[in-house]
Parts: sequence; structure tokens; C-alpha cells
Amino acid sequence: MAKPSKDKDRRAVIEEMRKAQKATERRRTLVVVAVCVLVGAAIVGAGAYPLLKQKSITGGPLAKIGASASAASCQAVVKKKATGNQQHKPAGTNIFYPDAPPAFGPHWPVPADFSRKFYTAADRPQIEQLVHNEEHGYTFLWYDDTIAGNSDQLAVVKAIAKTFEGQKLSDKFIAAPWTSKDGKPFPGGAHVALTHWSVDGDPTGKSQKGIWEYCGKPSGAVVAQFTKDYPYSDSPEPQAM
Repeated sequence: MAKPSKDKDRRAVIEEMRKAQKATERRRTLVVVAVCVLVGAAIVGAGAYPLLKQKSITGGPLAKIGASASAASCQAVVKKKATGNQQHKPAGTNIFYPDAPPAFGPHWPVPADFSRKFYTAADRPQIEQLVHNEEHGYTFLWYDDTIAGNSDQLAVVKAIAKTFEGQKLSDKFIAAPWTSKDGKPFPGGAHVALTHWSVDGDPTGKSQKGIWEYCGKPSGAVVAQFTKDYPYSDSPEPQAM
């Protein structure tokens, strides 16, 4: 008469074992799902990080693009007496410029197009043509081969140039490469050079100066201050495009 009780106990044990097995399988499934979610999030995050990083260094107003002024490792502004105003040489003439890069000097008769704000080594006009743009009040951001070879830093340069895409005279800006073929490297290990051809507050044009600011990194904040200190109107021919 005790056998039914033993069978009942055995079935109860089996049922408990089955429940325990299901609970284990459920926990294992949840663990697998959790791992898959984490892996998926990591993959998505890895793909999104470069985009977020890119946006953080190239987005927003000019003063927020790239390195801060303090992190740009800029040297003291350099000024030199400028010559070459309205000294036009035939297009194709090779002109020697002692400075790297030039901020003034004789130049070709026709400047580069106002609408272009950014150039690479593959499409940049000749230096002799760009110097004419400097005479017209353009601010130049020259970047060297180190910047050209760094995608993040080059993106900053492009973003800075993009903020000047307009039709106003104050949009006189060009970012252009300075290569090893153009001349000596920038001084002090700099990789960026801002240049401007200034009349130095003298309306007669007798006190013209070339202005340079060399930096380690491209910085919208530095460009914003430079163009404020040396606007297009402070140039030999500010109304010319």
C-alpha cells in the first residue's frame, strides 16, 4: 500500500528537477540575450564614436571649431614691413618669396576665385596668384603636410573654411596647403599659419605690413580673433574681390 506514495514522491522530485532545469535554461537565455545586446551596443557605439568625435571638433560656430585658443599652441604674432603692392608680374612668372608662407609681395594679375574657401594640394592655385588675394584683404589659413595627413585636423580646417562661405567682403578667407615643395617649413614646429597683408592703420598705405600667426593646431577661436584684429578692411585693396 506504500507504493503509490513513493511514485508520487518520485513524480514530485522529477517535476522539481524539470522546473529547475527550465529556470537554468531561462537564466542562460537571458544571459545570452544580455551579452548580444551589449555586443550590439558596443558595435553601434564604435561606429558612432568617430561621427560624434568629428562633430565635436567641427560643429558649431567658428569660435568653437577645433582646438581652443589655449590648446592651439600659437606663437606670438609676427609683423614685417610689406612690399609689392600693385606689383603685377605676368601670369606664369616664378616669384621668390622668402617667407614661409608669404603674406605680401609681387604677384600675378588675377587673384583666385572669391567663392573657393578651401584647397588641397591637388587643386590649389599657384602661390603667386594667392598673394594677390592677400593684397585684397583675405585672411589665409595655411596648413602643412602634417595637417593634410591627419583626417581629424584636416576636417577642422575644412569646417573653419566653411564658416566663410558667403558673399560678404568679410568672407574673404582661404584655407590652402603649404607643401614641402613650396618652401621651408613653418618655424618652431608649427603646422598652421595665418597670414594677412595689413596697411597697419595708415590710409596712405605707407606703413603696410605682413602679419603671421603660427600655431600647432587649427583653431576656430584663433581664426576668429585674428580676423577681428586684422579684418579685410585693413588691407591695400579692401574693396576688390
